Amino acid sequence: MIDVIIAGGGPTGLWLASELRLQGVGVLILEKEAEPTEIVRSLGMHARTIEVMDQRGLLDRFLEFGQKFPLRGFFAGIAKPQPERLDTSHPYVLSIHQPVTERLLTEHAIEVGAEIRRGTEVVGVRQDDRGVTVDLADGTELRSRYLVGCDGGRSTVRGLLDIGFPGEASRSNYLLAEAELTADPDTITAIMTEIRKTQLFFGAGPVGDGRYRIVVPAAEVAEDRTTPPTLDELKRQLMATAGTDFGVHSPRWLSRFGDGTRLADQFRVGRVLLAGDAAHVHPPMGGQGLNLGIQDAFNLGWKLAAQVNGWAPETLLDTYEQERRPVAADVLDNTRAQKVLMSADPDSLAVRRLVSELMDFDEVTRFLTEKITALSIRYDFGEGDPLLGKRLRDIALKHGRLYELMHSGRGLLLDQTGRLSVAGWADRVDHVVDLSEELNAPAVLLRPDGHVVWVGEDQRDLLDHLPRWFGNAAENS
Repeated sequence: MIDVIIAGGGPTGLWLASELRLQGVGVLILEKEAEPTEIVRSLGMHARTIEVMDQRGLLDRFLEFGQKFPLRGFFAGIAKPQPERLDTSHPYVLSIHQPVTERLLTEHAIEVGAEIRRGTEVVGVRQDDRGVTVDLADGTELRSRYLVGCDGGRSTVRGLLDIGFPGEASRSNYLLAEAELTADPDTITAIMTEIRKTQLFFGAGPVGDGRYRIVVPAAEVAEDRTTPPTLDELKRQLMATAGTDFGVHSPRWLSRFGDGTRLADQFRVGRVLLAGDAAHVHPPMGGQGLNLGIQDAFNLGWKLAAQVNGWAPETLLDTYEQERRPVAADVLDNTRAQKVLMSADPDSLAVRRLVSELMDFDEVTRFLTEKITALSIRYDFGEGDPLLGKRLRDIALKHGRLYELMHSGRGLLLDQTGRLSVAGWADRVDHVVDLSEELNAPAVLLRPDGHVVWVGEDQRDLLDHLPRWFGNAAENS
């Protein structure tokens, strides 16, 4: 029996597989597409996802293929200077196209031992007290202890479980393409600048090798957005929006997307869980989709591994939905708000001008920036120190830096007193005695995803908190 089957080999599924493999869990990814997509839906990584990669020692790989841009205020496309005092050691956006991100994540997943089967489609799911039976399109079946649906907004797994997916259907569609343009670059820039004064859902930006990434409103809402648009359709919509088709030709790929907004009623049913777009979909404002999915996987991975490995506290796996569903709901709300602010009607434009004035206050811009980048997330672990529930940014230590200590995916006790112990949990929690001028606390206990679950200096108090997140102490410890 396989430990965990993951349906979907996109960024969410790949990152989840890698997190599970760090803990020795057997993983099989089933991806229905035979080949990786060339479509560039995501353009980069936000600060929190960059932190995630740093915590696992992978950031240098992504920096090699990406380009850093300042983390400016950019809510609803309203550009403001970078806010001060951002709670991160990575205050930038990493521009890196999704196919490159997926390639790097695939390489990492394979390196750590995940198996990936392409051209394999899930068509049935049955579960019992011992595991999950997965039926495949070729008539065969597989058996696993757990199944995670990371299979996108049209998730087969979610549908087979009959999980409700309420929200708003798409009211607008947009065409997305990468193609060559014969028009003069200065002309393209001038027309785009003028159109974007009233139509913010339009753009034509160079991506190298003479190609442009093009976004333009569609004529109508498509019944089936999986059917790509034609080049003629793209030309017509460019002409209707910009008065010219820019001489578009030789598309590398064509796609369409909508502005539907939906949130799954549940992220877990028994031994089956949902993550990424399978659990939530929203318009692409703020570029949060890929980042949200990877962060889902980062939250779920160590918890599911603990369940498989037999040391998880009874309610640990339930905290995945408890923590991540509110985060997803907040992303849905902020994309709804951004969509209104990017509309061209007079009322929306008036609100946009007001929000722009408010964003001249550094505190407002920082609040909105940390919301989009997920830097402000704080899970509810009860009352206590202000650090409790927050992820701890990378801090300098006397003998290195914090994120260098987190590559293994284990818990971490960072102890500035030298008087504490994790005896009984040493197989799950690393104990590091070191000092930092950036940490105003005697000691902090971090989960594998970097969130602070305990702050203090009393050993007895620590022993009360370790079982909540890391299970019972090992026997004969």
